[in-house]
Amino acid sequence: MTKKNPLLKSQYKNLLTDNMVPIIFILFTLIGFLVAKGVPFSFFLSDLSSRFYRNAFLVLSLVIPVIAGLGLNFGIVVGAMSGQIAIAIVRYFFIEGIGGMALCFAIATPIATFFGYLTGKLFNKTRGQEMIASLIVGFFANGIYQFLFLFVVGVIIKVPADHPMIKTDGVGIRMSVDMGTLKYSLENILEIPFMWAMLIIAVISAGFLLYKRYVKKDASTIENKLGFYAKLTGSLALLVISIISIATNNSLMTVKKVPVVTVLLIALLGLFNNLLLKTKLGQDFRSVGQSQHIARSNGIDVDRTRIIAVIISTVLAAWGQLIYIQNMGTLNTYGAHNVIGMFSVASLLVGGASVSKATVGQAIVGTLLFNSMFIMSPEIGKAVFGQAILGEYFRTFMVYGVIGLALGMYVWNANRKSRITLDPDEAEKLVG
Repeated sequence: MTKKNPLLKSQYKNLLTDNMVPIIFILFTLIGFLVAKGVPFSFFLSDLSSRFYRNAFLVLSLVIPVIAGLGLNFGIVVGAMSGQIAIAIVRYFFIEGIGGMALCFAIATPIATFFGYLTGKLFNKTRGQEMIASLIVGFFANGIYQFLFLFVVGVIIKVPADHPMIKTDGVGIRMSVDMGTLKYSLENILEIPFMWAMLIIAVISAGFLLYKRYVKKDASTIENKLGFYAKLTGSLALLVISIISIATNNSLMTVKKVPVVTVLLIALLGLFNNLLLKTKLGQDFRSVGQSQHIARSNGIDVDRTRIIAVIISTVLAAWGQLIYIQNMGTLNTYGAHNVIGMFSVASLLVGGASVSKATVGQAIVGTLLFNSMFIMSPEIGKAVFGQAILGEYFRTFMVYGVIGLALGMYVWNANRKSRITLDPDEAEKLVG
């Protein structure tokens, strides 16, 4: 009988503990399908894809601050408010369509840059407590935002009382603002059937994997054979399913169409994050995230680098909120931004990220898994308890629960690994 390798056992244990949160959510979704048997898979995919298009950009805006050592930036709420201010300005002047949406992006950018700069300055004063500071920044900014829209608009900035955005007494903006033709302005540019989009993605993915391995002969791809074959198998499986669905015109062809422009924006942001990390600035982000002292010793302006990371995140969050609201079709003036920080952070953590490590892949996977939970919760509540409302309550519980669980797992893992590193006897056992 061969003796088990303790080092290999430890690696499997690390893999399990590092991915505990994603595993829990995958199991939750699978249990949901087993319990709530009446949920059509096409309905699930339609709802999941819609939520993904709305939220993925916002979740991706969190990656850079994590890498730069700022932790989970709940302060993206400030960026979301910047986007909503831009929408309010554009809707006040009745600028419609894709031109109006482009103007929203243009107006939101300098506002978010200014707020991101102030937030970054604050983070430099509260070094080591950035996550708590980002929560407080969100609450403080919300107070200023409400003062602006409830009092300044109408009292200080004179507006006509008969304007459809303004309350009947002429002071403040209404609770809900119609988006006009800004609604679905990005989606309406070009949409393609879902399974055709999956077919294109499968072909591109398989082609890229084969190119990296056999043409470019990428060392990382050659060494990680298991990962390569797993990804290639997944791409080919998606390719076959797509071809069968298109040929037989089955139920998967009824899944909601894919908004090409929105998906391209999400893909471009993922590409931007990856390319940015290969630049000098990206390396500075990594250095500052790993050790501010060493980064400063190497001549990096730590404070400036951290501020740039916060500005990038805040601007991206403003753009993400614009994508979110135009997809919703209505601006909930005083509530649309409130849960953005919590839900985006929870989505990132569900993908396997932590306070100190985050990738584009984790953001994408986390967005899919977190929103799968949102879809299945009411169905599970209805199937198990006979009341869908219990599933709605369970959603809120899961949002805060996953943040607490992920943070707890992060601290526990850090302490466990530090004990292994510091204890020579334990280290000797692991090596053999």
